[in-house]
Amino acid sequence: MPELPEVLGLCRFLDTQLRGTELTKVQITSFAVLKTADPPYSALEGRTIAGVERFGKFISLDADGLFFVFHLAKAGWLRYTESPSSTQLRLGGSNIAARLLFTADNGARHIGVDLTEAGTKKSLAVHVVRDPQQVPGIATLGPDPLAPGFDGDTLAGILAGSSQQIKGLLRSQSVIAGIGNAYSDEILHAAKISPFAIAKSLDQDTVHRLHEALVNVLETAVQATTGKTSGDLKDVKRSNFRVHARTGLPCPVCGDTVREVSFADTSLQYCPTCQTNGKILADRRTSRFLK
Repeated sequence: MPELPEVLGLCRFLDTQLRGTELTKVQITSFAVLKTADPPYSALEGRTIAGVERFGKFISLDADGLFFVFHLAKAGWLRYTESPSSTQLRLGGSNIAARLLFTADNGARHIGVDLTEAGTKKSLAVHVVRDPQQVPGIATLGPDPLAPGFDGDTLAGILAGSSQQIKGLLRSQSVIAGIGNAYSDEILHAAKISPFAIAKSLDQDTVHRLHEALVNVLETAVQATTGKTSGDLKDVKRSNFRVHARTGLPCPVCGDTVREVSFADTSLQYCPTCQTNGKILADRRTSRFLK
């Protein structure tokens, strides 16, 4: 799933490429992907793109006062081309959920953007709204962790009132916007905190360490996306991981073996030496190692 750094990189890329273009055609190939009916998506056609903005993991295209907002979910991605096909897509005929066609330079340049989704479980979402805040997932977002006001005191206040495990709290979009499974693993490893630690149990020094790790991990990942095209961003994300998706490999900090805890539809990775005093978190239901 693309998270804050990749979504921001994608947003910046799209803003560079699409700002000032005319959105000439919108095709929706799955009824399930479109979450709104008023205004109709056809109302976007003929409008000029004024800019592209990120809200957590959502991307919003400002089409002259109407907004095409999408969330790529777990298996979605965006494919960009300057040689787009004008062929009418069939409903359910491919992994393409939506196609947007643009023109620039008085019709001399053509751009195509496909929203794609792999797998059978479809979660990619598209909203056409008059205000991005009309999207429920945006309206309920917590603070952005890279916003200037998100300091150590802000994080401490969030943690102090929560009995949730820190791994789940970092992933909760209504608490902190933009962090998902991958970067929560990386942040907790950098901060040397167990993923099962209870948020409000963390002392002041640990909270300070967590805030520092959170900012450093995300800013480093954002820097890695700078100047990258949509086709390069996935590889950039994977290349910087220390523990996430590295089960069985050595921890680059201490050399211990990276371990995994599996759940019904996801998993987490951690280093026992760096995060749990060498103890193995065998199962979410039975493990109680908090530090």
